[in-house]
Amino acid sequence: MAGIDWAGLMRAGIHGLRLLPEDFWRLSPMELMLMLGRESGQAPLGRARLDELARAFPDRDGEISNG
Repeated sequence: MAGIDWAGLMRAGIHGLRLLPEDFWRLSPMELMLMLGRESGQAPLGRARLDELARAFPDRDGEISNG
């Protein structure tokens, strides 16, 4: 699985699109891709993919996400 090129995305969003850092971090990956003109043409996250992600990254008891 390839990692996310955070440095490249930050350059594109903050420098290229002139977003403030706090605005950049509030965007979803899809919103950022749309703003960059790189729409993938893929459907939004479906139930099957959500279930796959939930299995791959299960919640831990007592852990609260601030995401």
